[in-house]
Amino acid sequence: MKRKLFCEISPTAYKISVKKEIALRNLKDFMSSQKFAREHSETALPVIVKSHCSVLVRKLNGVDIRLQENKVTNIELACKKVNGIIIHPGETFSYWKTIGQATKEKGYKEGLVISKGKLKSGYGGGLCQMANMIHWMVLNSPLTVTELHHHSDALFPDERRTVPFGTGTSVYYNNVDYRFKNNTDCDVQILVWVEDGYLCGELRSEKQYPMRYKLVEEDHHFAREGDKFYRISKVYRLVTDRETNELKAKELILDNHSEVMYDYSLIPEDQIR
Repeated sequence: MKRKLFCEISPTAYKISVKKEIALRNLKDFMSSQKFAREHSETALPVIVKSHCSVLVRKLNGVDIRLQENKVTNIELACKKVNGIIIHPGETFSYWKTIGQATKEKGYKEGLVISKGKLKSGYGGGLCQMANMIHWMVLNSPLTVTELHHHSDALFPDERRTVPFGTGTSVYYNNVDYRFKNNTDCDVQILVWVEDGYLCGELRSEKQYPMRYKLVEEDHHFAREGDKFYRISKVYRLVTDRETNELKAKELILDNHSEVMYDYSLIPEDQIR
């Protein structure tokens, strides 16, 4: 019989383990030389590097719509913490240091969370959508991602998806964080807000960057391996000179090989190889 981890013994043991991980992350940050972004400004920086909107409430197969609706409240609360944050040169943006812990006492509701590849409800559920959007905008910039946790599985079929599969990130307070560093020579800023059923965001900077950035997905398909299906694709980032339109680099940023966790009948037949 496989020996249980301490966190698997009981709900109380799990809570103790979570608190331990939170304390360890806080200690690690305290001991590090990283400088975290904390300043906010109501004045938007002049240059839009990347903007994006994503629908908030989607009909996901087998998921209680109430959890999706509660997510809107959670996102609105988190927007108040993130909107307007300035990341100065040399500073690091931390998702959880900016938002803080999402608790019932702060007004957060039960939303959808993913834990160990399984779906369940939890207070603050759905906040990964904002992390996904911020990451998407950062990928379309010269900023440097310093902490990222990919979703390993394909949990849902596409429902109004507008970005390449797999370009999101997992977040869980606070040891599963999303972070990026501003290694450029000018300030950058994140604006986020909710409007007409969408989460909207802008990544802004003080000046125009010399390069353009674009993400493309290639060779997307589904494949059967044994008795399971996998979603497969490659995501590249194209770096182009803004003045000459010359392609400077094609960078492989993601090699997807994700197990399909939803009903196989929902896989489009024309995408199976």
